[in-house]
Amino acid sequence: LFLFRGWWKIQFYAGRPELLLFLSLAWALVAKMDFTGSSYDGQIVNGRMEGKGEYTFPTGTTYKGDLADGMFHGHGKLFFPNGGTFESEWEHGVVKGEGKYCFKDGLEYKEKNWDYCTEESDRRFYSEIVNGLLPAGESQMTNSATAPMIPTGCYDCGHGYYDPNDGKVHYYSGEVRETPTEEEKEWMTRTNRVGK
Repeated sequence: LFLFRGWWKIQFYAGRPELLLFLSLAWALVAKMDFTGSSYDGQIVNGRMEGKGEYTFPTGTTYKGDLADGMFHGHGKLFFPNGGTFESEWEHGVVKGEGKYCFKDGLEYKEKNWDYCTEESDRRFYSEIVNGLLPAGESQMTNSATAPMIPTGCYDCGHGYYDPNDGKVHYYSGEVRETPTEEEKEWMTRTNRVGK
């Protein structure tokens, strides 16, 4: 990130107008990033993100890849705070064709013919498929080896728990994460592990 602040630097570059223009454009980009809470590390052309770069959103999601005219353009990958990734080709900031989402444990999501942990197919967790089943008599209640603690009467969602008393999904730490749809609520109460 270009952080050229201070009058002496402007004086230093005043003898080279092309550097002063470049630094002014870079400073404008940095000021805009500071305002939105985003950050960018990469190439800049005419004051715009261009070439290879790394753009981080205020949410912590990071894009690493090709950019053109200030937009995702070419091959790039999003890294989400939950450990998941989304890799795709981009065209003017929009996904071109289909991308590939992978959960943090390496399981790749398939929009069609999804057969992971469905009622019609193999009910094992992905970690059980990869690492094998636990010994007889031991049950694995979540994809991770140790199931997170959830309050009594709440339903495990894998990224938190659904509390039917307030109708919200909470992070395991207790803060509210989101409000699920009625369809999601029905599915969670029908299929998910319940806290006892």
